[in-house]
Amino acid sequence: MVLGTSSGAGKSLMTAALCRVLRRRGEMPLPFKGQNMSNNAWVDQDGGEMAYSQALQAWAAGLEPHHAMNPVLLKPQGDSTSEVIHLGRSAGSARAEHYYRDWFRPGWAAIRQGLNELQRRHPGGRLVLEGAGSPVEVNLQARDLTNLRLAQYLRARCILVADIERGGVFAQLVGTLALLRPVERPLIRGLLINRFRGRRELFDEGRRWLEANTGIPVIGVMPWLDELFPPEDSLDLLERRGRKRGAELEIAVLKLPSLSNFSDLDPLEAEPTVQLRWVAPGEELGQPDAVVVPGSKQTLRDLDALRRSGLGTALRSHAAGGGHVFGICGGLQLLGLELEDPDGLEGRGESDGDGRDGLMACRPAQQRSAAGLGLLPLRTVFGGHKALRQRRSRTCWPAEGLEIEGFELHRGNTTALGPCQPLCADPELGWVRGNVAGTYLHAAFDSGPWRRSWLNRLRERRGLAALDQHPPHHSRQREALLDRLADAFEQHVNLEPLLREDGKGHG
Repeated sequence: MVLGTSSGAGKSLMTAALCRVLRRRGEMPLPFKGQNMSNNAWVDQDGGEMAYSQALQAWAAGLEPHHAMNPVLLKPQGDSTSEVIHLGRSAGSARAEHYYRDWFRPGWAAIRQGLNELQRRHPGGRLVLEGAGSPVEVNLQARDLTNLRLAQYLRARCILVADIERGGVFAQLVGTLALLRPVERPLIRGLLINRFRGRRELFDEGRRWLEANTGIPVIGVMPWLDELFPPEDSLDLLERRGRKRGAELEIAVLKLPSLSNFSDLDPLEAEPTVQLRWVAPGEELGQPDAVVVPGSKQTLRDLDALRRSGLGTALRSHAAGGGHVFGICGGLQLLGLELEDPDGLEGRGESDGDGRDGLMACRPAQQRSAAGLGLLPLRTVFGGHKALRQRRSRTCWPAEGLEIEGFELHRGNTTALGPCQPLCADPELGWVRGNVAGTYLHAAFDSGPWRRSWLNRLRERRGLAALDQHPPHHSRQREALLDRLADAFEQHVNLEPLLREDGKGHG
């Protein structure tokens, strides 16, 4: 199990690295995170919703992602409310102050069911668990679903990861160990220092001090990695971006307050000639070559934020001046003419019931409708079942006959109210009018030829030479990045204290 001294310590990538290394050694690693809180999601082949970080770990392990790898997913909706996903399906909505009271038992049941399903699907595999946040939040330990309760239940051998870049690494590690209960401390089999800059020998004295004062080996010092990896959370995504040398196009991405599925932008970020610039409400849009409006967990709230900040007006002016705009899922809905929410799904619901069966009904907070930004002639009505499925189609725009694939993850039905063309052969997946387009397909930019076709339209407008239109699928680049991550992990981390059979635990 990979635990961290805090959120953002690097648990997700270290778990992915461990999965890839174990796979290289001939094992079958099974990534698993009992409970995750994230709006960055993936939809598996069975139509189950899970956190993107566990999908990434599955690819590192050479497996197809499955929602059993993340049986409890909390998707923040604002106002201390989250949608609760159990075993890939929405189970209701919960407020933070009632979550542990109402959802602990059904959550633990979902976690055990996920473990059983994962081991049934992959007999003989080794579970590789990821914790969440810090394992020693004293006010939450009694009801912690995904850290030491799970480690004890499975008698897992644990690595404790600390981020030296944020400072205070000795206090992080020693303080965390001091707050462990006596029965929990023997689970910690190694300490891992993450994001170290400079020569590793400069930390030798620190390593010796930690080992002498904790009695636990420092199994590795991972360097600061310059490679671009899929982000663990939106904070990491937005903090780490710098200017690219040689970038020829600037694409603005709206940093919506309820931003979701930001991993959709990874393929664009990986393009060497593209500079992404995140723009929050209240900031200037500037003069980008294109604007991407990404997914939103609360579409109407984000629409209101764009209007109040003036960013919506700036986006319309950009489009009116010939600038390109592309919306993804909630971003597509925002670009339409009408958005209707008859059941109050886009507003905060109030819990109804005591949650003892794991389900909480959500009474409509209010009935709402709003005018969209008016850049596409579309009408969206929220309601009905959530669309959760992988899709593949052939494009009609910006070039015909290219394969495009991704997944749907949305509530609401969208129809055209005026003239526009379909983006692909399945007309309900996307629409285009002039220089404005949008799609319900998350991960659409992963499809290399389609992505390059869109970028070449932007380049033509700037008088730039066209890029190669036949790059591989983004998954190929992701695989190469995972291999380089595993190379660094193998070089800088000694796994033997973790894997050694010495009676302290069971693998």
